[in-house]
Amino acid sequence: MLKVIKNYLSFIKFSHTVFALPFAAIGFTSGIVIGKGDFTILLAVKVLLCMIFARSAAMAFNRWADRNIDAKNPRTKEREIPAGKISSNAALAFIIFNCVGFIITTKFINDLCFYLSFVALAVVLGYSYMKRISPLCHLVLGLGLALAPLGAWLAVTGEFNLLPVLFSIAVLTWVGGFDIIYALQDIEFDKANNLKSIPSYFGLKNALSISRVLHVITAGILIFAGILGGFNILFFIGWLIFSGLLIYQHLLVKSDDLSRVNFAFFNTNGIASITLAIFVIASLLL
Repeated sequence: MLKVIKNYLSFIKFSHTVFALPFAAIGFTSGIVIGKGDFTILLAVKVLLCMIFARSAAMAFNRWADRNIDAKNPRTKEREIPAGKISSNAALAFIIFNCVGFIITTKFINDLCFYLSFVALAVVLGYSYMKRISPLCHLVLGLGLALAPLGAWLAVTGEFNLLPVLFSIAVLTWVGGFDIIYALQDIEFDKANNLKSIPSYFGLKNALSISRVLHVITAGILIFAGILGGFNILFFIGWLIFSGLLIYQHLLVKSDDLSRVNFAFFNTNGIASITLAIFVIASLLL
């Protein structure tokens, strides 16, 4: 049983929750403090369940959709489906369970979240096929994760606001930028298999430049959000650390040295998102 659980946690890359969950926490807390929404433990649990269901469905669907591609790629051939640890049918059942769980949970939050749940699923599941269609796939992945702060805000307030939209745009460009870096590992495989990533389409050096531009945009949007939301100095300290880690990430990865891509992708971005969330939430509460 423990082995099965371990396989599924690996299957959905549970550790990668550190990318979107901190921004969901920012959206949730902002909705309460700035949006004047009501806080309840039950609502917090519902939002957390939505995050778990949506992310699990998205990640599992991506693995299911890419199972044949993963089997051909030396870097990914040991993933759970091609390695035979999880069957294709079991993966599909897992995806359906999480999609249904997500939709039902949103129904118990508010009507707006329920109606938008179908749009959200279309985005997070649709990403899996974007690499076959357009090099903009990295931004579609970013869009999927960008739903976290906005969705959490809507769960608390039931209405749209510019502030969570800014946080969502920041997530979109941040994730799109670091996913480009992650895709550098498969540049030759993508070219050989007609997969349209930004590195395979524009080349390694241009891809790194595009990633840098996206992260500059991220930093700029976060500054705008901080000013618009009337955050105190703690927000801007968090922003400074977050931006510094983005710079560090780009210093780690060079066109002639991709040996630290995984460290830059997971460690640096994971620390950046958690640190920013801590400072932003502290700014809101203090």
